[in-house]
Amino acid sequence: MKGSQKKRLRLYFLGLFIMTAGVAISVKSNLGVSPVSSIPYTLTCVWGIEMGKATILFHGVLVLLQICILRRRFQVKNLLQIPLGVIFGYFTTFCNFLVSFAPTPQNLVVRLGMLLVSVVIIAFGIFLYLPANILPLAGEGVMQAVSDTFHVPFSRVKVGFDVSMVAISLVTCLFFLHRLGSVGVGTVIAAVLVGVVLGRITRHFSGWRDALMEEVNRNALGKNAG
Repeated sequence: MKGSQKKRLRLYFLGLFIMTAGVAISVKSNLGVSPVSSIPYTLTCVWGIEMGKATILFHGVLVLLQICILRRRFQVKNLLQIPLGVIFGYFTTFCNFLVSFAPTPQNLVVRLGMLLVSVVIIAFGIFLYLPANILPLAGEGVMQAVSDTFHVPFSRVKVGFDVSMVAISLVTCLFFLHRLGSVGVGTVIAAVLVGVVLGRITRHFSGWRDALMEEVNRNALGKNAG
C-alpha cells in the first residue's frame, strides 16, 4: 500500500503544481485570473500581499468556513487542507517566480495566447489531481460542505461559488483601486473554458490516466495479498 500511496501522491501533487503553473501564466497575461484565484490575487493587488501567502491565508479562511457550515459534522482530517493550502501557496510563489523571468507581453494577441495556454494547463492539472482522490483543496471542501448541508447539486454550488468569488474580487478592486484588478476578460474565459477543455482532455486521455491508476491499485492489492 505504501508504494501505491506514493504513486497516487506523486500524481496528486504533480496535478496541483501544474495547476499553479497555469494560474501563474494567467497572472502574467494580465487579462484576469481564474475565479478561484481571484481573491488571492485581489489581496495581492490591493494590499500588496505576495500571492502565495495570500493563497495560504485564503485557504485557511475557507477551512474555517467549512467548520462554520458543518459544525459537528466537520471531520478532523479535513484540517489537513490547511497544510495542503500552504503547499499550494508555495507552489504559487515558485511558479510566479519562474514566469517573472519571461518578458511582460504588451501585444493583445500574445496575451490572449498566454491566457489560452494557461486554461489548458489548469485543466490538465485538474485532470491529474482529482482522480488521485487524496484530499480536496479548501475551495472544493467548502463547495462540498454547502452541497451536503443545503442539498444543492455540486455543479450549481460550483457556479455560485465562482460567481461569488468574482463578485467579491470585483467590488473590492473597484472600491480600493478604482479598476478591475484581478477580474478581466480572462476571468470569464477561464470560467467558461476550463471545464470545456477538461472535458476534451478527459475524453482523449482518460484511458491513459485510468490505466495508470488501475496499475497502482493492482500493485497495492498484490502487495496486500502477498
